[in-house]
Amino acid sequence: MTGVGVGLLLALLAGPAAAERIVTDSSGRRVTVPDRVERVFPAGPPASVVIYMLAPEKLLGWTRAISPPERPFLPDRYTDLPELGRLTGRGNTVNLETVVAAKPDVVVDVGSTAPTFVSLADRVQEQTRVPTLLIDGHLADSARTFRTLGTLMGVAERGEELARYAETTLAEARRRFDGVPEDQRLKVYMARGPRGLQTGIRGSINVEALDVAGVRNVAAENLGDGGLVNVSMEQVLAWQPDAIVTIDRGFYESVWTDPLWQGVKAVRDRRVYLSPGLPFTWIDSPPAANRLIGLRWLGAVLYPELFPEDLREETRRFYALFYHREPTASQIDALLAGSRPPG
Repeated sequence: MTGVGVGLLLALLAGPAAAERIVTDSSGRRVTVPDRVERVFPAGPPASVVIYMLAPEKLLGWTRAISPPERPFLPDRYTDLPELGRLTGRGNTVNLETVVAAKPDVVVDVGSTAPTFVSLADRVQEQTRVPTLLIDGHLADSARTFRTLGTLMGVAERGEELARYAETTLAEARRRFDGVPEDQRLKVYMARGPRGLQTGIRGSINVEALDVAGVRNVAAENLGDGGLVNVSMEQVLAWQPDAIVTIDRGFYESVWTDPLWQGVKAVRDRRVYLSPGLPFTWIDSPPAANRLIGLRWLGAVLYPELFPEDLREETRRFYALFYHREPTASQIDALLAGSRPPG
């Protein structure tokens, strides 16, 4: 079975019935699923993005409605899929009756396989009687995620195509980033939220793009392991990052004039960068395969000498392949506008 690794084996075994099979998900749970999977309920935002990338016709809906600014980047027939809510993550909004009413063949969660999420998958499956799978969604495992879900959903060839793109992108990014000497690696702070004072520390799935880029995540260096955390302005001032990347436009637009941030080196040096964010943010939110194009963007803004190529062509290619719609030249220019500080 091509590309399926240890701990993430979609093993087709002697099933309990001719139209069923038993699979083992990323957490080691053995789940009986239909032989044909046509209706998939996403447990959270990362799952909705990955399922859409693989087989949009099998996606039952989005965890939240597609917003007007996002709509031009997706084919019209998928922008009006219903809003389902989310079963997992912060602010879960859907009850299990909604899952049952949607009549899915399977529920799929993509992301962390920590015990909390294993328990949630068990509970959803037990109470809805819908097969529920937990698939590892770490950025480094993107190829395996596509192959596993491609096989599960009956679109293995499509899964292989996306997996190969992921492997090539990750290998190329690592090759270039690894060439940066240790003493020349930038100190980077990832600012989340309107005040920019939420960030991710070591082990957080939300800052994996920084990890692949090999930069020094100042919050992780000072706060150690964990997930998303709130920090103080005094801590950011003490860390003095060389560059700041953010997914929050409000913070990006205010940081240039906010007196609290003027003492931060990255702001003084005008090295604050807003991640492209349509239809999905390039470096986080959701932390799914949308981050693959974000690796090239991070390289372009943090180490332009190592990533000199024009991002426009790669953006066009990525969107056509993963989002099923090729953006216009003006759309690409608008996406990349935050790559340079305002003049």
